[in-house]
Amino acid sequence: MAGMPTPPTPIRLRLADNLRRLRDEREWSQEDLAAKAKLHRNQIGAMERGENSVGIDLIDKLAVALEVNVGELLD
Repeated sequence: MAGMPTPPTPIRLRLADNLRRLRDEREWSQEDLAAKAKLHRNQIGAMERGENSVGIDLIDKLAVALEVNVGELLD
């Protein structure tokens, strides 16, 4: 069906887990991270649930906001 999200893939789930862990370590809300990465809070929530396919530019924005290298989001 059109508009239905695809099931999370292993790499999406890995990104989701790392994103949530790094955000929690900083004691940031999803809104805090969204503001730092210049994204909407809903985008952060969807990524943390593994719902979205995320492009490399967006991963880079998240890494910069979290002050980590891109690899730490994907390892």
